[in-house]
Amino acid sequence: MKNNNVETMRHSFSHILAAAVLDMFPEAKLGMGPAIENGFYYDFDLPRTLIPEDLPILEKKMRQIVKKNEKFERADVSIKEALEISKKSKQTYKTELIKDLEKSCEKSVSFYKTGNFIDLCAGPHVASTSQLGAFKLSHISGAYWKGDEKNKMLQRIYGYAFATQKELDEFLKNLEEAKKRDHRKLGEDLEIFTINDEVGAGLPVWLPKGTALRTAIKEFLTDELKRSGYQMVETPHIAHKELWETSGHLGFYKENMYSSFKADKQEFLVKPMNCPFHIAVYKNKQRSYRELPMRLAEFGTVYRYEKSGVLHGLMRVRGFTQDDAHIICREDQVEQEIGDTVSFALRILKEFEFSDIQIYLSTKPEKAVGSDKNWKMATSALESALKREKINYEIDPGEGVFYGPKIDIKIKDSLGRSWQCSTIQFDFNLPERFQMEYVDEKGKKKRPVMIHRALLGSLERFIGVLIEHYGGYFPLWLAPVQVKVIPVSEKFEEFARKVEKELKDADLRVEFDASDESVGKKIRNAELEKIPYMLILGEKEEKAGKVAVRSHKKGDEGQIELKKLISNLKKEINEKK
Repeated sequence: MKNNNVETMRHSFSHILAAAVLDMFPEAKLGMGPAIENGFYYDFDLPRTLIPEDLPILEKKMRQIVKKNEKFERADVSIKEALEISKKSKQTYKTELIKDLEKSCEKSVSFYKTGNFIDLCAGPHVASTSQLGAFKLSHISGAYWKGDEKNKMLQRIYGYAFATQKELDEFLKNLEEAKKRDHRKLGEDLEIFTINDEVGAGLPVWLPKGTALRTAIKEFLTDELKRSGYQMVETPHIAHKELWETSGHLGFYKENMYSSFKADKQEFLVKPMNCPFHIAVYKNKQRSYRELPMRLAEFGTVYRYEKSGVLHGLMRVRGFTQDDAHIICREDQVEQEIGDTVSFALRILKEFEFSDIQIYLSTKPEKAVGSDKNWKMATSALESALKREKINYEIDPGEGVFYGPKIDIKIKDSLGRSWQCSTIQFDFNLPERFQMEYVDEKGKKKRPVMIHRALLGSLERFIGVLIEHYGGYFPLWLAPVQVKVIPVSEKFEEFARKVEKELKDADLRVEFDASDESVGKKIRNAELEKIPYMLILGEKEEKAGKVAVRSHKKGDEGQIELKKLISNLKKEINEKK
């Protein structure tokens, strides 16, 4: 969260919520309550299960507390005193937190008092409740204590909070619009994908229309990749256990990998990433410095274990296809390759009508491999590339991956929501682990470096974002069905079929409505299916040898010769409007 004042206000609201809950349930046990994006939450152990009707009651109590202009007063006490306070108030979860702090050698902790409410908290908070903005409690969910499924399930109350009522109202308005655009509902309504228990949670099945959408994206990206010097490869979905031991995934990523299985007395695992396979492509023969950089790309499907509680439509799945690529290059080529890759990513995203883009440089995390010297070199190379391309960016401390720093590109959709999209990651770990080499101009063997990059992230998540970004109204070049042919009656079906064939011969995605519905109902159905163009064909059109066009953008456009229409549609597709 960029605005520290807003974050402080949201954190303060979580304390007001806890005070209201204790007023309603004096025996309540308090968990934790931080500020989050757009609001706050607090976890509680309560004597009964909350219901939605409880939220307005708690909101009213919160407003009463806010009106009192209570101060937030901090008190620093020793660990011993803190334990006495929490035990006296019978707040068992707070006692546990204090003991955790004691184990980590903390000598003192802080409490915050607001009116009669006291809570263990590091702060900061606003000076008094008069400085709080506008809020609204949103929903209730379950949450394991400390996020550990072995612990007790608590009840989590969420709320939204903004500096002004106007900002809150605008947010709530966008929230309602977001519900209408929910990719899970639109994905079902528009017959794009399905996820069902027979196949398995988190494993999307792409229906014909969704496959058409995926294909359009893949074909566009494949052409752009080839023009940018990438070579396309295909790799297996499983590999020997030894491969994942060499790569380090079994050491650093095991909890996200599916269990191994045996075949021919050998142990295999399903791939969570494509990197080791691309290394196998590189190591297929001895490489010269003249062959570098080598850019290998693949639409590689990977499988990663995600807990059922975090699965969410296409946004969080267990099987997904990455537009994955690895650039293997010399150290002196890194800065150029990084700069070119960022520029490439930005150009691709703009084709999908994303213009509000933020870039972050993520530095070394606590859990990392490699020397400080390598990390410094890699981070410097990424930063230099961004500066050379005159690209604005922010530092995201400690958010790099274990094998190297990275650049993350986040996009904002039509509702102003931010989504993690492209990622460009520097890796000096895998070339070392796999003993990758090239022969330099002096005939000596040297170690290359590797850059991981995904422009869209995964097709699943990106399409989920696209569905919500466009609200299902895809531009013509992406629309699963570009044209719907609608004969006004069975009498004109032969003429309509000829029109359909010409459109398909022109490589357009066409659907024919042969139903017995009225013309009005057919048009209405096509509008609900969010199809860009409809051709209404009857006696006038057959006699004139033309087609009557109705578009989503302009409505009825009158008659036009079919060849002229096809030319117009091709132009619109090529211009990606």
